[in-house]
Amino acid sequence: MSPGALTGPLQRLMDELKKLPGIGARSAERMAFHLLKAGRAEALALAQAVTAIKDEIRPCSRCFNLADGELCSICADGRRDAEQIVVVEQPKDLLTLEATGVITGVYHVLMGHIAPLEGVEPADLTIDALVQRVKAGGVREIILATNPNLEGDATALYLTSLLADTGVPITRLARGIAPGSQIEFASRAMLEEAFRGRREV
Repeated sequence: MSPGALTGPLQRLMDELKKLPGIGARSAERMAFHLLKAGRAEALALAQAVTAIKDEIRPCSRCFNLADGELCSICADGRRDAEQIVVVEQPKDLLTLEATGVITGVYHVLMGHIAPLEGVEPADLTIDALVQRVKAGGVREIILATNPNLEGDATALYLTSLLADTGVPITRLARGIAPGSQIEFASRAMLEEAFRGRREV
């Protein structure tokens, strides 16, 4: 459809959809027309779901995972091994690792990685909260599950030096995940191999 052929709410919807990752002009157009043809209840359910994630989702007060209450479902689960903390960069990495079914511990989400060239310093992450969790005691192992790329490796190295004096063993996922890749794109088998083959750093 040629630019300017649409105006008003439909064009605004298409413009907003194009801002989503991986959505180009054609995909945005298809989605917009699908929602236009859909029943009112279906379209409003989508709108309400989008509103709800902005109004109700917050960081877990303990691990910074996504939560709709004070604690996320993992931290609130008494069956999890609270003595084993798996450190990840983003909530989506947590979801990917959790899907393997091999992790029985809890998590800590850094909300990014150290990247000075992008203006991301250690103070911009949840590193201080991690250190406090570990120093509070009761931690048997810290598993660094940062991405196997330059930034992830730099972040893991920084955490290792920062936590060295706690006496808690620190392991890193094995290289079942190819260097330069990202956890969210790894297969379940690769993640299981990386988790089971983790080594002390």
